[in-house]
Amino acid sequence: MTIQSAELLVTNGTVLTLNDRDERIENGAVAITGEEIVALGRADGFSDWQVGRTLDAGGGIIMPGLINTHTHAAMTCFRGLADDLHLMTWLNDHIFPAEAKLDREKVCAGALLACAEMILSGTTCFCDMYLFEEAVAEAAKHAGMRAVVGEVLYDFPSPNYGPVEQGFAYTEALISRWQADPLITIAVEPHSPYLCAPDLLCRAADLARRYEVPLVIHLSETENEVRQMVEKYGHSPVAHLAELDVLCANLLACHCVHLDDHDITLLRQFDVKVSHNPESNMKLASGIAPVPQLLDAGICVGLGTDGCSSNNDLDLFGEMDMAAKLHKVATADPTVMDARTMLRMCTIEGARALGLGKITGSLEPGKRADLIVIDTDKPHLTPMYRPESHLVYAARGSDVTASVINGRVVMADRSLMTIDVEKAMRAVRRITAEIRG
Repeated sequence: MTIQSAELLVTNGTVLTLNDRDERIENGAVAITGEEIVALGRADGFSDWQVGRTLDAGGGIIMPGLINTHTHAAMTCFRGLADDLHLMTWLNDHIFPAEAKLDREKVCAGALLACAEMILSGTTCFCDMYLFEEAVAEAAKHAGMRAVVGEVLYDFPSPNYGPVEQGFAYTEALISRWQADPLITIAVEPHSPYLCAPDLLCRAADLARRYEVPLVIHLSETENEVRQMVEKYGHSPVAHLAELDVLCANLLACHCVHLDDHDITLLRQFDVKVSHNPESNMKLASGIAPVPQLLDAGICVGLGTDGCSSNNDLDLFGEMDMAAKLHKVATADPTVMDARTMLRMCTIEGARALGLGKITGSLEPGKRADLIVIDTDKPHLTPMYRPESHLVYAARGSDVTASVINGRVVMADRSLMTIDVEKAMRAVRRITAEIRG
């Protein structure tokens, strides 16, 4: 008889697989060897396995790690810097001037602090758009996080690469360096239609096609943006990208707040993915994205926090709760954006939005071992009739006790294994003092 074995067994919890059948395993366990899940089932079915290490869920919930489909990780450095302002005032008068003071070391420090915050609140994968993105990739790699990262491209010179021509060279160098990495995926990331000329957008799309990598862009975030694009090009931002042959299945469109029926038809026609960022959109008064309509149209929608200067945290549990309630009140329909929908947006649908659905986002044999453990022995989680409901409407990021990414335990008993949190906070505080000065 062959003795089965696993390097790591996460056991003694309710396993929510988030697979296509939404299978749930009471008193379950997940067996991991190397980077992959090798088996899952009832905990007593693993009693005769040889196991290198056991992670006890303590009767809590074992589920896929959360996926943040839109961040600017290093903006932890600007948390609370410029609150309660209109988007363009916030961006032009405060954020762009502050970003001019950034360098590679500052971005790395801010991104590492973001990784600590995300791991501690249950996120195992994030998609980032910012400056000095090689530093973000290195911070994520150091933290042991899965990440899709790309250097922001726009018409004016960047504090990192200077003119946009060098921005494309920088992006190609990133793709070359990280193409075989098990955790890091490089994306091509033009900022937005209003900050990128048509030639830049077309070139970015061509580059993403050539290397078969994700293309990420801010799209239709504000009414002013839409109005500006219609006046300049005669089309909505979505229709403008369609005219340029930029809409495609590997495009992740972030925000998508102001859409008409034709825009939604185009997004569905070209299988564009959407990142919904409700808290940032609310804080900047950008509006409410028509997510129920997008879902009804069959469009893949993931959830994102946006950056810490417009949210101001990276806790996806809070984001799920806010998103669900926002759309219920906006539509006057308590049945929309139910708990199952929100959980899938933060897991398997988020993975599909990033082109990672075949390797992460659900707990299934053969997929990468990206999972978290939730401690449910808390007053605010007692009693528990439906785990899915509690995860969306009652759980908090601080309820996450353990995290495994790519088969590696990166947090156990709420202690980070890969990041010195105190050191990370000290580094960002030094940057804050310089920015304030």
